[in-house]
This record gives sequence, structure tokens and C-alpha cells, in this order.
Amino acid sequence: MAFRDPVIDALPRHPIIIGGQRQVPTGPARHAHVYPGTGKVTQQLALADAEDVDRATAAARKAFPAWRAMPGDKRRDLMFRIAALLEAKSADFAPSLIAENGSVAMVAPYMGYDAAQKFRYFGGWCDKLHGRTIPMWGAPAHDYVSYDPYGVIGIIVPWNGPLFAATMVLAPVLAAGNCVVIKAPELAPYSVMQLVELLHEAGLPDGVVNLVTGGADVGAAMVSHPGIDKIEFIGSGATARQVLANAAQSLKPVGLELGGKSAVVVFDDADLMLAAKKGLTGAISSNGQGCINGTRLLVQRGIYDRYLDLIGAMAGHVQSGDPFDPATVLGPVISQNALDRISGMVARGVADGGRIIAGGQRLDGDFADGFYLPVTILADVPDQCEIAQNEVFGPVLVVTPFDDEEEAIALANGTDYGLGAYVHTQNLRRAHHLARELQAGMIHVNGSGEAMQPNCPFGGFKKSGHGRLGGVEGLHEFLQPKNVWMSMAAPEGGQ
Repeated sequence: MAFRDPVIDALPRHPIIIGGQRQVPTGPARHAHVYPGTGKVTQQLALADAEDVDRATAAARKAFPAWRAMPGDKRRDLMFRIAALLEAKSADFAPSLIAENGSVAMVAPYMGYDAAQKFRYFGGWCDKLHGRTIPMWGAPAHDYVSYDPYGVIGIIVPWNGPLFAATMVLAPVLAAGNCVVIKAPELAPYSVMQLVELLHEAGLPDGVVNLVTGGADVGAAMVSHPGIDKIEFIGSGATARQVLANAAQSLKPVGLELGGKSAVVVFDDADLMLAAKKGLTGAISSNGQGCINGTRLLVQRGIYDRYLDLIGAMAGHVQSGDPFDPATVLGPVISQNALDRISGMVARGVADGGRIIAGGQRLDGDFADGFYLPVTILADVPDQCEIAQNEVFGPVLVVTPFDDEEEAIALANGTDYGLGAYVHTQNLRRAHHLARELQAGMIHVNGSGEAMQPNCPFGGFKKSGHGRLGGVEGLHEFLQPKNVWMSMAAPEGGQ
């Protein structure tokens, strides 16, 4: 099997776009970006620094008054132009998406289409941002609420789905009338670089969206910058703690979309074939590196063995391979460090009592140069062990039996996370009962992620973050309510 390397000339070249000007950073910081499919360096990527963040913020602040004042119909039409261009060029994102983190060609073109849907949905809100009036008592007065943009939003996106995450935030931020400084992750920079170039191609005014590509130091400079009014961070809980600590110095508001350990609860009346197929997606989607993935399978004891037989057989048919090959279903994880961390968690899961029924070993032979692990399933995993409680972020599923509804709810809620939950049952009463009791921001019944549309709120409970992206809830994350009270009393001594 021959593995194809990315064509470097097909990748975007400008890690910084400030005030509409495409630039290469002049500072010394460099990052050797590695393509996970073959372990080879794509290029030495020049990274931004704090001075670049300062320039990007100044450009955003300069652009903000005109962008905020743009009539809603004009901003709506521009958002629709962006959506149309994203849809027309959806396939053009595939080289960037595959090269940056090993996303597979089978799904890469869909990411541009998904981005278009976000801009189309939130573009439709641009001419519908209205307030409300509030009846007053005690004195004659007129009171109303209006909604103002924050000003400049700093957006920090993760490496596992940069285009998906960037557009999930950018679309509502721009619809609300804010300007942006966005950081592309150094581990997976290309799709965000390409996105910001496309925004300008569509006619976005200079300075409205400014790009800096860099590591943790650049993110810290954004969080602490006095010219950035709010931060939206998508990433790990460990980094989120640092973001919150830095933001606390200036009391800057922060939106967080963090990790998950989402439960898939399978009852004995479920469509077993569907539940196995949907359960398997937790190990496949984003090569197992998705925060919302259902990776903790809780299966009722009466069907436990049959379910294991089904999902274990299915796992054996998942085709790993060259991410550029349209037939490949599962690609590599992001790095050697990630592969080592995942393998260590699997080994400790076995030591804690787990039983491997699929995968478990790094792929070698033709796969040896890349960072490949097959779909790996551990059965009989004790609920309180490390691999059952913590996010693996790789193509790994753990399976634990339960006896009844109340035990299923207790197990599903028994982690620090609360991003998603998946329930498989044909019993409508049970489905509603679990939907009410499960502590998660998104519940799917007999599905595996269909509520990821831009008109649905996305976000978590507990340590999975706070705030929402998507839907009208996501729009209001980037607007500030302003109350105006106006006396209607007649002037004293006059008319």
C-alpha cells in the first residue's frame, strides 16, 4: 500500500492575515508541522507572536465601528455570499483538512458544506436582531432592551476539527456585529488559514476577521489583551483552566466548549444493529478525536454479549488506510505523543480488568510511519477506572453492563463531563425519562450526532464547558443586552 503525502503547493501559505493583508510572521518562532498519515513534515510553519496579536487586535478595533453600523440586510447578503462560496469550494478544503490532522477524504469535502450551512443560518439572523419593550410601573416611562455586540472576540480553536470549530463560532460572532482575532492551531493550521482567505475573497471588509497562527503563547497574549472583549475557547479542560486564570485578571468573559466522555446507553429493547452501528461511530468520527463522540458504551445485561459480538465484528471491517484514499474510513491520530498516550490508557484499562475484543495494537507494516491505531474496544470495563472516566481522544470504546434504568442513569452521569449522551430504546416513556435525567447538553435518542445542525444549541454541562454555540442561544452568546429607561413624565411647571 502506497501512502500519499500532501502536495505542499496546494496548501495555504499565509499564517497571518491582518487588516486584509496576507503575511508571513517575521519573528523567530517556527513549528515543524507533521502530517499524521506518514509522519513527515509538511513545512516549517512561521508562527505569530504577541506583537502580531497586538496588530491584529488594533485592526479589528479599527474595523469594528463600520462593521457594527453595517445595515442588517447588507451584512446578511455578505454572509450569504460567504455561504455560497464555501459551498462552491467545499471540495477545495480537502487537501488542507487531510494534511493538517489526517481527516479522511471520505468526509473532508462535507466540512465546507457544513461551514456554508452555518453562515447561511446565522446570516439569516442579521436583519432580525431586535429587542423588546418592558411595561413599567411606578412612573410613566418607556423601557426597552437592545442587544449590542461586544466589540472584538478572540477565538481559539482546537486541532481536531479546526474548520468545523472556527465556523461554528465565526458565523454567530459576525452576524452579531463583532470583529475577530482568530488563532489557528499550530498542529492543524491549514483549513483555518484557507477559511480566512476565502472570507476576504467573498468581500469581507479588511480587519473584520484577523488571523494569527501560533501556540499557547499566542493564545495567552489574546486572552490577556485589553483590546479583546471576550474569548471563545474550544479545547481541553487543562488549557481552559489557564485561559480562565488569565482572563480573571481583567474579568474578561470567556465561553468554553471542552471535552466529553459521552455515554451511549443501549437498552434491551433497542434496535441492536442500529445501536451497534451508531456506537461504532464514536471510534470513527474525527478518527476518534471528537469531543462529542460517544465512547462509553453502557449496555443492558440481557443483550450485553450479543451487542459485543455485533460491534466487535463491525470493528474488524473498519478500513484504516491512506487518508487521501476515498475508501479509507479511519485515519491516524494527530501525533506520536497522542498515540503513546492512547496506548498507555488502553494498557492500563486492561490492567484494571478490561478485556480487548477488537484492536488494541498500533498498526505496523504499511502503516508504520504514520500514527495509526485500529478501532479498539474494551469490554467489562469497571466504571471507576481511568479509561472509563477520562477522555481518551482516540479510536477507543469502553463497554460496561448495567441492569436497569436507574443504574444506567447513575453510570451515565457518573463522570465529570456532560457534553453529550446517546440513548437507544423503543420505549418512548423511557426515552423521555432519560432525556430529563441525563446531565448533558445534548441528548440523542436512537442517533449519533444528528443534532449538530447550526440551528441547534451545542454545549455541555459540568466540566464540558459553559455557554452555547448554535441556534439563537449561540447568537446571544456574542450580544450584550442593554436596558434603556426613558421617562415619559411631563416636565415640572410645563407641558
